[in-house]
Amino acid sequence: MNSPTYSTTAGAELQHDLVRAGFYPQMVQDVLAEAMMSQPVLDHYVHLETHFDHTEVHRHITVLVLSENVLFIIHVDDQQLDDHGNNVVAQVSTEMISLRRIASVATNYVYHQPQHYRTGDEVRELTFGMSWNGTSRIDLAPAPCTDPQCDADHGLNGTAQPEDLVIRVSAEADGQRAVNKAREFAVRLRQETI
Repeated sequence: MNSPTYSTTAGAELQHDLVRAGFYPQMVQDVLAEAMMSQPVLDHYVHLETHFDHTEVHRHITVLVLSENVLFIIHVDDQQLDDHGNNVVAQVSTEMISLRRIASVATNYVYHQPQHYRTGDEVRELTFGMSWNGTSRIDLAPAPCTDPQCDADHGLNGTAQPEDLVIRVSAEADGQRAVNKAREFAVRLRQETI
């Protein structure tokens, strides 16, 4: 797909990072181009995560793209539907958030050997998060009853929590380039939401 979204230098850099991540890059590019509706890419961050579940390896990718007045978030998970990996599905979610709605951008820095810190030393780990109160997760459970003989339905208790986005990057796991890029993106996002 030849989209105006990728026609700028920043758009070409985003395409390069998606291909480098290697997690269904063409599918992610096409979904992102559709979501962005030809808006230009100003900045981006691509975060590929791998985790292990007993004998299985799971990967997923989160792509943050800053455009004029809008932040786009694309998240992709895949899942094997059989034991041999012959039947796989990918679930892609997109969200478009007005920069005016972002209430907070928080950043946590980790420096190794701070007693030797010098100006310009690189951050070794970075966690950044943002909240916009767009989506909430609701966890429900049956309401308890203190009477062990009671079999009545007492309704449900639950909590609603905002589905804020938090990304953690470390030089050891993701490389120093990824940490530096995440830091630059978080700084730019803070600037754009002031």
